[in-house]
Amino acid sequence: MSMNFHSLISTSDEENFLQIFKDAFSGQNKQFLEAHDTILRACYRNPQLAPTTKKAKTPEELAKVWLEKYENGYKNRISRRISQLPHTVADPIVNTIINARLTGLTTEHLEQIKYAHRLSMSAENILGLLLEEFLADKLARYGWFCCWGESIRHVDFCNVDGSLLQVKNRSNSENSSSSRVRINQPIEKWYRVDAVNGNYQWSYWQRKYNNDDDFSEEKFIGFIQQVLQRNPCALAVEADNYWKSISEHSEQTQS
Repeated sequence: MSMNFHSLISTSDEENFLQIFKDAFSGQNKQFLEAHDTILRACYRNPQLAPTTKKAKTPEELAKVWLEKYENGYKNRISRRISQLPHTVADPIVNTIINARLTGLTTEHLEQIKYAHRLSMSAENILGLLLEEFLADKLARYGWFCCWGESIRHVDFCNVDGSLLQVKNRSNSENSSSSRVRINQPIEKWYRVDAVNGNYQWSYWQRKYNNDDDFSEEKFIGFIQQVLQRNPCALAVEADNYWKSISEHSEQTQS
């Protein structure tokens, strides 16, 4: 018989539930952190948001699986991971469509557009991860902990006071299933940019936390630059990308 969060929660009070995880972590010589405590309490109090797990036959195994999810998410955060190159091949019909409208473009122009698009898509793919890690750094001092590895479903941050938070980059970057989960759920939503007017929403955090100027677009930009300087492979760039060769040529010229 398999063990899952729902069955464990239904047969334990909150402190016993947490003790199971503390004991399991100790058995693996792992420290039980405040972040673990905060997220697991949120799971217990909101069992409908508890993560799905597999291959657990005992409470101890369940705790081990959960910790692996959390640790893998943390270890593979965007400042540390090597992002995968695109696995798809560009559809040449896109060039045909563009050229049918912009007839003066050459084959070289169209290739440049194709690779610029692929590069932009790679950047967009990691933007949410960059925002998540930036907030993880800035919000920790206020009792918010990042739910690395989807250690609780539909929630990006848990607070020691029990608050739950979803984070989006733009106000229109959420699908219907993601928004629907907040119905009758104590989950707050914050997004960085209002897609209608382009206004940034950092003032929410500034008002909430005594005008803390660490929450700003300028600080976020600085964080992104620092991450990519230290870990260039966070952004996947194809070896034959036209813009890669342009950048390298420019760097050599400047040096």
